Amino acid sequence: MKYYELDTTEKKILKDFERDHLTSVKHKKEEVRRYENAAKATLNRIRNINLRLSERDLQKMKAKAAEKGIPYQTLVTSILHEYTSR
Repeated sequence: MKYYELDTTEKKILKDFERDHLTSVKHKKEEVRRYENAAKATLNRIRNINLRLSERDLQKMKAKAAEKGIPYQTLVTSILHEYTSR
């Protein structure tokens, strides 16, 4: 697991949490909704990756995509999404 160095603000929050010194915020429901939306936006963000495939596998992927009438990148994305959603 990766370890991340905490900045000064994060260290203060952790310290307050450990000492049970945290207090509730005003308008809690709105704040929770705001942070949920921020998390969803972050998790749904599209990222580019590089993959090394054999020429044969790439050509087969392109042929399958052509059969379905979609770009091969879309096919690869859908296969990966299906696999990770199981």
